[in-house]
Amino acid sequence: MSEMTRDSEKVSDKKGSLEKVKSSNSIPQKSKGNSSQDNQSISSREERDDLVRSSSHTTSNKAQILAMPQFGLRDNLIRCELLKSEDSYTYLENFRFFLGTYNVNGQTPKESLRPWLSCTPEPPDIYCLGFQELDLSKEAFFFSDTPKELEWMKAVFEALHEEANYALVKLIRLVGIMLIFYVKKEHAEFISDVEAETVGTGIMGRMGNKGAVAIRFRFHNSDICVVNSHLAAHVEEYERRNQDFKDICSRLQFRQLDPTQPPLTILKHNVVLWIGDLNYRISDLDVDKVKDLIAKNDFETLHSYDQLKRQIDVEAVFVGFKEGEIDFQPTYKYDTGSDKWDTSEKCRIPAWCDRILWKGKNIQQEHYKSHMDVRTSDHKPVSSLLVIGIKRVNPDAYKKTFEEIVRNIDKMENECIPSLSLSKREFHFKDVKFMQHHAETLNLFNDGQVPCQFEFIQKPNESTYSKPWLTANPPKGFIAQGASMDVDLEVFVNRSMAPDLNCGKQEIEDILVLHLERGKDYFISVTGNYLPSCYGTSIYSLCHMKEPIQDMPKETLLELAEKSPNDDAATDEKPLDIPKELWMMVDHLFRNAVNQEDIFQQPGLRTEFAEIRDCLDSGMPDSLPGSNHSVAEALLLFLDALPEPVIPFSFYQQCLECSSSAGQCEKIISMLPQFHKNVFNYLAAFLRELLKNSANNRLEVDILATIFASLLLRSTKKQDLAEKKKTQEFFQHFLTQHSS
Repeated sequence: MSEMTRDSEKVSDKKGSLEKVKSSNSIPQKSKGNSSQDNQSISSREERDDLVRSSSHTTSNKAQILAMPQFGLRDNLIRCELLKSEDSYTYLENFRFFLGTYNVNGQTPKESLRPWLSCTPEPPDIYCLGFQELDLSKEAFFFSDTPKELEWMKAVFEALHEEANYALVKLIRLVGIMLIFYVKKEHAEFISDVEAETVGTGIMGRMGNKGAVAIRFRFHNSDICVVNSHLAAHVEEYERRNQDFKDICSRLQFRQLDPTQPPLTILKHNVVLWIGDLNYRISDLDVDKVKDLIAKNDFETLHSYDQLKRQIDVEAVFVGFKEGEIDFQPTYKYDTGSDKWDTSEKCRIPAWCDRILWKGKNIQQEHYKSHMDVRTSDHKPVSSLLVIGIKRVNPDAYKKTFEEIVRNIDKMENECIPSLSLSKREFHFKDVKFMQHHAETLNLFNDGQVPCQFEFIQKPNESTYSKPWLTANPPKGFIAQGASMDVDLEVFVNRSMAPDLNCGKQEIEDILVLHLERGKDYFISVTGNYLPSCYGTSIYSLCHMKEPIQDMPKETLLELAEKSPNDDAATDEKPLDIPKELWMMVDHLFRNAVNQEDIFQQPGLRTEFAEIRDCLDSGMPDSLPGSNHSVAEALLLFLDALPEPVIPFSFYQQCLECSSSAGQCEKIISMLPQFHKNVFNYLAAFLRELLKNSANNRLEVDILATIFASLLLRSTKKQDLAEKKKTQEFFQHFLTQHSS
């Protein structure tokens, strides 16, 4: 994802100058105002190391002490015992968090944001502000910089509460989704362990036109995570929104300063604050009825038709989260620059797309409202003021607890050897499929007399602790005496692993070595059976299969896999011109989706992809299941998984060198292996047909060139921006031809 995201630290110099405009007061060296570019933590790593070795602890370092890089079992044990005894040395203090979300519809700031950001009588302690659709241009969609980031940041800074001075802690952006985190300068020294991450949930789970950005940090002794998300659009796509939420929760992970600890997920924090354009709509009411309820201020009745409320009620999403009572009118969709509901031809039904939710203890909401006076966008901004009880450290109580723990550990150390009992030693994964998660739980119980530290370790002559398709989560950990921990053993086959599994060169088979520090090793057997798939199988092999791949003998699959694309050896039967699976998907789209709005730009549902894959792998039905978007994404995933791309790797450099000449590009295609050439020409002809219907499907040549060039013309190495542009230029020649 790194090429598709951009942590906006690149403009840190501009941010520093903005803060100077806001206040002439200099920010303390360890505050976040003019922070160093890594923005990881208040203290340097050297300072943290010194603290671990030191026996005395000052008040100012309490927030960092539990997050220091650790030094083996003893330090992990101290930390574990400190966390267990946290209530004995901490107390709660209330702080005011201002949360805001605003979908700006690609607009530039045209008015002051003070009605939104300075609406509270008292200045908040912390601002967390999320923006969506910061830039709707094609350039932003293709993951380049946008000038609008700085424009909106400046507008925000000028609108912060004037009765306090604020320091910027962090800014993170993924295409048009941006999150800004400001703190009162007097609190800056108590902010530590700042990390920011992004995840795209757009087409193929990569593109960042939809997805989330998040910032996690420690404030005094509380761990907080703030998420800003933009979920899938359209009234009927609530299941896709649910899937986006789950993807964000599972895929967005923060690394920890302590390298012995596994990454932190969103829900592992004490407090989670979730803002954004969640895009849930009003269902089962027509536009006139909705507007009638709004006119009567009957928001309670209207809210009962809200998709997000309904999905929360059935525990499909946001389990354990809270949202304040909605007593303001829907925030979408307005005519830009006005308070009038959408008067366009589509006449969108008003909806509460823009929401703020939270999860955690000791949180009270003081207000939750929209801001009608801000009219730049077709959305209205929303704000929530939360009063959150933050854990602070009592220095004397902390010192007493710390010393007592160290004394007890000294008595215990070296007396006993650690020991574990395992719930199972053998795991079998039945019917593993391409891009389908399979998981089993291994329970570890500490039945010894001392706490223990475990880790899955590499076997001799192997670089990782497991085969690439297998993951232990967490791969290492610490278990107190008498306690237990669940380790998820997860099997997932992606495009890099599928080719060898499809043809039988590799099997689902591995041995995990679970090592106890100061203890023994345990051996865990993992086996399974993999169901071959057209995903990850070569064009040559598929063209020589008349039957579904799961009906083919293993020996035949291995024999075909070992042949080259240019192998013209005589066979009993004439091979297919193109893979039948590819034809099924393209034919389905040609018959059903040439006028589909946002085809190849909006993701499908994962459950529908699984059904499509199973149909292609086990039989050829009259029609494929799933929506047009799911079939389109299945086609892209098929091309992405080819072990040798449509334009083989050996032609890559030639394609770059002649990308500006249409004639030379056509000449290269004429030299491709026959089956690859057939596939290329077939796909190009199909995409030209789609472009003939661009008035309905909203496709453009450069959008299709960007999406398909990265799949048809791949490099064995990471591409730079210049190479990407040349591959797009190469493929554009075939999209603008008038002949097929």
